[in-house]
This record gives sequence, structure tokens and C-alpha cells, in this order.
Amino acid sequence: MSGSAAEVGSHEKMESCCVNPTDLSDEILLQILSYIPLTDLILNVKNTCRKFAALCLDKSLTNSVVIHKQYQARDEQVKQMLKTISREICELDISDCYWLNSPTMDIVSSCRKLVKLDMSGCSVTSLRLSKILTNLHFLHSLSIDINAGFDSGQLSSECRTTLGQLRELKQTLFVPSYGVVPCCTSLEKLLLFFEVLDRTRDGMVMSGQLMVGESNVPHYQHLRLFYARLAPGYINEEVVRLYLAVLSDRTPENLRSFLLSVPGSLTESRAAKNLFESMAKNITLEAFQLPKSWLNGSSLLQHMKFTCPSYLSFSRCMISGEQLTQSILNGRRDCKSLVSLNLRGCTLCLISNLPFRKPEDEIDCSILGRLISACPNLAHLNLSSAHHHNSDISGAHLCDILSQLKKLRSISLPVCAITDIRTKPLYYAPGQSIPSTSAPTFSNKVRIGVPSFVIMSEEQDTLKLQSAFWKFLKGVPVLENLELIGSNFYSFMPRNDPAIRNTYPPCKHSQTVRDEDIAAVSQLYFLQSLTLAQLPGIYTGSCLVSIGRSCQQLRTLSLANFGMMGKMMFMSSLCEMLTHCKYLKDLRLEQPYFPANDKFFLALSHCSSLQRLCIISRNGNFQADAVMSFIHKCQELIMCHLFTGETLTACKSLQNDIIKRFSVERPALNTTIFPLLHENLAEVIRDVPLMHLDEITLFKSRVAEEPPNLWC
Repeated sequence: MSGSAAEVGSHEKMESCCVNPTDLSDEILLQILSYIPLTDLILNVKNTCRKFAALCLDKSLTNSVVIHKQYQARDEQVKQMLKTISREICELDISDCYWLNSPTMDIVSSCRKLVKLDMSGCSVTSLRLSKILTNLHFLHSLSIDINAGFDSGQLSSECRTTLGQLRELKQTLFVPSYGVVPCCTSLEKLLLFFEVLDRTRDGMVMSGQLMVGESNVPHYQHLRLFYARLAPGYINEEVVRLYLAVLSDRTPENLRSFLLSVPGSLTESRAAKNLFESMAKNITLEAFQLPKSWLNGSSLLQHMKFTCPSYLSFSRCMISGEQLTQSILNGRRDCKSLVSLNLRGCTLCLISNLPFRKPEDEIDCSILGRLISACPNLAHLNLSSAHHHNSDISGAHLCDILSQLKKLRSISLPVCAITDIRTKPLYYAPGQSIPSTSAPTFSNKVRIGVPSFVIMSEEQDTLKLQSAFWKFLKGVPVLENLELIGSNFYSFMPRNDPAIRNTYPPCKHSQTVRDEDIAAVSQLYFLQSLTLAQLPGIYTGSCLVSIGRSCQQLRTLSLANFGMMGKMMFMSSLCEMLTHCKYLKDLRLEQPYFPANDKFFLALSHCSSLQRLCIISRNGNFQADAVMSFIHKCQELIMCHLFTGETLTACKSLQNDIIKRFSVERPALNTTIFPLLHENLAEVIRDVPLMHLDEITLFKSRVAEEPPNLWC
């Protein structure tokens, strides 16, 4: 009896300790509810009790609605949710919801209080756009795509009135067009993304002439920010010149940010020259980027005026260290406002301005030192795609100088830049035998091409104390994005062309970077994105295990040409690493001869949060049943891209099986499985949603790619 009484008392005590969620304060509950997708909140949680019914309609939850990357949202759910809270929504982000049907967008017109609307990546015709915008009298910000068949003549007068009051416009062009820009007479911020292909699906050559009925020209007089990003192709170059020609007629007096991102060279037109002459005389800029062909050998930088710059990009420019410091620090300009600097591919930017200097020569750390001292608040810095070799004589190291940047959040470095000559005596070069105290015998052999080195635990501690890279990462524990990219790395997956078949040898300095060096990344406990490309000195991949265990916040991982080419010695370490990556969402692997087999997918199934997988492997293979089993286990997966050495028949068979089995339960599932070296690869790539293509399938350095909060 006493035992029974004790159990009852214990049970009552436990009940008294339990907290009913509804007993929590409204402030705490609202904070908790903010982490729940709004479709679930409105359609499910709201119906549980009266208190939640009221809280789920709180303005803090319904004022700004984001459906972007809510991959489980279905058409009927989105319609019902928007219908319920349409009177409360002020900001709606439905961008890149490519799986939603076009009629679903019609419900947006009932959200009459909208101030900001993002529909980029969604299929919206000119007639549907007109219907949506007709009733949005308070709209100030709009993001849309311009697809084939768009006709501005179909826009109603009410729609044009709404467009006329817009202050911000983001427009992605898939056809040569002005889109809605001529209707937007009050624009202060204009973002243009040119994604026009040179040829149609039928092989017809596209024309750079604007579409019929577009005699009107854009109005730029109130513009403060102009941003244009071009995909490869001469049609995009022709169309952007038409936009710039209008801009050159009368340069906006309030223009503060001018950014033109071009993948290759862009011939400078007379209109462009007139524009920049006018800008140099009348405009002071806060954000700046131009094509490399317009800056190389030009005196333009000497005449441009910057006031409190926040973003500067000299990507791929042949700018010397002296020109760089003069451009940024000219007249002892206050550069404490600069938070993002892109020097990607600037091979001479850290080399002293001496005759006969080459991009492979040792850098002058004093140049970087002056920049860092003048720009102490840099949060994003890109130094990749260049040979930044540290001097053996000066004793200064690039990482020692970078350690002064205490507010750094993202950085991209060439692999050869982290080599530290002070720690290399601990290693032995590839093919070199380990010194032995025993008598020599004829049985001793050396494996050619395999790094032979021994690092004992005491030497490991010494490495941590001496290595500039270890000390640098220890000083920036809040770093969120790290890229280490080989100077000679080029992805096999280009944008609009067949796959690249040739490879470039890695920089000889990068060959000395070992597992022990990369293990320094494990100090970054808040790291969210990691890219490691072209590291030939990696052998066992033990660094991956330590990174996986320590970097629990990792969301994005990209490995390319990791370790020796054609060797998969790190496969076991990679599989062990994946078992620790519980929150990994995006995984990109570009590795020749990669075996996408049962062992790999079994380890990957531990990444329960994985949403996107991309494997690019020349001569690689996949195990079809392992892929199917993995997708079944990984419920969050909505993108599977496999470009390998498998036959076209095998690829099509697996792709059809995946679509047939999973597309109903996962409406957002995007599957592309195709031979990497097939001649029609470019045609297949064009069907991939631009969001996936831009964020994961195509390799690129993303640090300081564009100004922070460019569109938010």
C-alpha cells in the first residue's frame, strides 16, 4: 500500500511540474510559433484551441509571409492560407515556388495591403500580372520574371498606375525585353538579371532586338541603385547595352550604387563611355562594380569618386597593388564603412608595382596590411582565383594580417595562400621517404605519388601554435562562410556549353596543404557554409571527420577535386563526416570517379535535413537501388542532380523511376540525371529551376559576389 501511495504521490508531483503550452505568455508563444511554416500555422495549429486561433492571426506572424523554399506547400494549401489572412499581409515572398500552378498566383490580387511582392521564379503571364497588380494600390516593391510571350501592351491602366509608384523593381529576363521598366517612372532601385539564351530549343538564333511594342524607354531620373547581372551569351550583352544607352542620356543625380556583373568581357560602347564620364564628374558612389575589360588599362578608377563605400568589386581586373590602394584609399578616404570587398581573380592586386612581376610571384603583405588597417569593418572578403604566395623572407603571412578582421563573416581564399613555410618542415614532400634511423635495406620501398609524412600528437600541437591559418581561424570563431579554392580550379559543369573535358594542374604551393592544415576549420563552431576545391595534398580526409564533429551548424558543403585526382582515399572519412551533419541542407560533390554506392548513400541518410544533392563526376557511377532507398529515407530531399559517367539509358531509367515514385508526395521534387559528357548536357541544364542552378548546381565563389542585403 505504501508503495502504491508513493507512486500516486510521485505521479501527482510530476503532473504539477508539467507546463501546459497554453500557460506560457503570449510573447513566448509568438516567438515559438514564428518557427512554424505559415501554411501549417494557419491551416492546422490555428484550429487546435481558441488561444492559438487568436495568436496565429497576430500581425507579427501575418504581416510578412514567406513561402520561398517552403517545399512542402501545395497549391490548395497556399490558396487557403492566403485567402484566410489576405487582409493582413503587407509583404509576400512567393519567389522560386516553381512547382505551384499559375492559377494559384491569382489569389495574390486579394492581398490589397501588399507593400512588397516577390514572384521571381514563378510563371506569371502579362495578363495575369495585370490582374494581380490592378488592386495593389500600396505596392512599392516588386520582383518578377519576364518570359516568352510577355506583352506590355496587355497591361491595364490600373496596373500601369501601380507600376508607376514602384520604388524597387527586380526583373529577370528570359527574352530580350524592357519588361515593365518603362512603366516604372518612380524607381529608386533597379535590379536586372539577364538570362536570355542565344538559341531557342529549336536551334534558332535569338535576336538582341527588343520585342514588338516596346518603343517606350525606361525612366531612371530617381534611380539610386542600378544592378545588372549577365549570364553568358552575346544576346545578354546586346540587351544590357540598350538599358545602359538610356542611362547614359541623363545620369541620375541621386545614383549611389552602380554594379554591372559580366562573366567574361564586354565591349565598351560609346554610350557606356559617356555614362562613366558623367558619373566621374557628377556622382559619388557607395557601391561599385564594372566588367574587367572596362577597367583594365583604363584611368576610370582614378576619376571615380566614392563616399563612405560599403561594397567594391574589382573581380577579374588586372589591377596592381598600387592602383588598388590608390583607388580605395585615395586622399585618405574614410573606408570604415566598407563591409564587402571582392578581389576575386585579381592576380596582381597584392603584388608590388615593380617591373617584370608575375601573378605567381610572392605577394607584398604590406599592401594587404594597408587595406585591412583602413577597412577594419570588412565582413566579406574574396581573394580567390589568384596565386597569393607568401614570402619566405619577410616572415609576414597573409593569414596573420587577415586576423585583424574581427568582424569577418565570410571569406574566400586560394588554397596556396594558407601554406605556411614555418610549419612545412613537419611534412615530407610527395614521393619522399620518411627519414629512418635504421640501417638501409633493399626491402624499403617508396610509393610514388602518395604523401609520406608523420605528424605525432606533440607535433600536431606545435602546428596549431605556429600555423598562421590555425591562428587566423581561431581569431574569427563567428565566421559563417569559408571557401578554399585552388587557384587553377575550373568546374566541369559550365553554364551554357558542353562539359569541360580538360583539367588544369593545381598550384604547386597548394600541394603542401594537408589534412592537418584543413583540420583548422573545426574551430569554426558557427560555420554554415564550407567549400573546399582542388586540394591535391589531402590523403585520408581525416580533416572532414573533425569538421563534421565540431561544425554542427553546417548547412552547405561543397567538395570539388578533393585529394589526389582519380583517388578516393578519403571516402571513409567523408562517410563518417556525413553521419555527424544532422542539419546539412545542401551537398555538392564534384569528384572524378566518385562511387555513389550503397555505402555512401547509407552515410548520407544520416543527414535528415538534406534538401538538395548534386553530384558531378567524370567517369563516376551510381547504384540505382541505393539512390531510390536514400530518397525514400530522406523525406526533405527535393532536388537530386546526378551528372556522372553512366549511360544515357541508365540515367533516364533512374530519373523516370524517381519521378514516378516520389513526385506526387513531393510536388517540388526536381530530378535531373544525365551523362556528364553528353553533347546535349546544356539543353538539359536549361530546364533546371534557376534557383537550384544558381545556388548549387553551378560552381562559383559566392563570397562578396554582390552587396549584402541587395534585395531584402
